[in-house]
Amino acid sequence: MRLALFNKGRLGLVDGDDLVDVTDQVAGADTAGPVGALQRYVEAAADGETACFEAAGRPRIPLSEAVLEAPLPRPGKIIGAPVNYLDHKAEMEYTTSVADLGVFLKANSSVIGPGQDILLPYSDKRTDQEGELGVVIGRTASHVSTDEALDHVFGYTCALDITVRSGEDRSTRKSFDTFTPLGPWIVTADEIPDPDALDLRCDVGGTTRQRTNTADLIFGVRELIAYTSSVMTLHPGDVIATGTPAGVGPLSHGDRVVLDIEKVGRLEVGVDGSRALPYDQRPGRRSR
Repeated sequence: MRLALFNKGRLGLVDGDDLVDVTDQVAGADTAGPVGALQRYVEAAADGETACFEAAGRPRIPLSEAVLEAPLPRPGKIIGAPVNYLDHKAEMEYTTSVADLGVFLKANSSVIGPGQDILLPYSDKRTDQEGELGVVIGRTASHVSTDEALDHVFGYTCALDITVRSGEDRSTRKSFDTFTPLGPWIVTADEIPDPDALDLRCDVGGTTRQRTNTADLIFGVRELIAYTSSVMTLHPGDVIATGTPAGVGPLSHGDRVVLDIEKVGRLEVGVDGSRALPYDQRPGRRSR
C-alpha cells in the first residue's frame, strides 16, 4: 500500500491516480492532532489492529487535485546516519564514517511535506541538499538482530536531510525548521522486500546532483536498524534517514529539489531564501 496524508490531515490510500479517503476506517484518526492520522495507523498496526481498507464506494480525489502533506508530520524521533556512503565520505574528505560516528538525532519540528519550501537560515553560509531513503519503524525495536530488523519496518518514504555547513554540532545544523522534507507518502514494507537495492536520484534546479543505489550503503538498512536499536529503543513511527551519497551541494532561493526513489515515490519541494540573515546576525552570537 501507499498511504498519504492530504487536505488538512485526511488519510488517503493511493489507488492509481486517485486518493481514496480512508480516514474514518482508522480509530482515532480524526483526533490524532499534530502527530497525524497515519501515525495512529502505524501504532494500530503495531498492536495488531491493522485495518483492511475498503476502497469501494469511498470518497476519491485525483492525486493531481490533492494537497499532499508530510505523511508523518511529527515523528517521535528522526535518526540520521552520517557518512553512510563511501563516495560521500570521499567528496567531503572525511576520515570517518557511520561505523565510527554512530547516529544522530534531528528535531521532529524540522519536518515539512511535498510542495512546501525549505527556508534558508543564512545568506552567507552554504546549505546543502542530501537525498536519502527514509525507513519508518513499525514495531518497537530494542537490540534486534540484522536478521530480525526488517520485521520491525512499517514502510519507506523519501527523506531530504537539509544541512547548513557551519561550525555547530551536526544535530543543530540539520534541525532548522523545514530541514526534513518527507513524502510524498509511505510505501508499506511488503511492497519493498529488499530496501538495499533501490535506485535513488536527486535533482536540484533541473540538474541531477545525486544518483546511487542503496546497495552502496556502508550500513545497509538491516544493519542500521540493528545498530540504532542497540543504542536507543525505536518506536512505531520513528524515522531513520539512511544517509546520503555523493553530490551534495548548495541550495539557492527559487530552487526546486526533487528526490526520486525506485518503488517509493517522488518528493518535490522548493527553496526560499528571502528571510535568510548573515551568519553574524544569528541569535546567541558572541564577540571573540
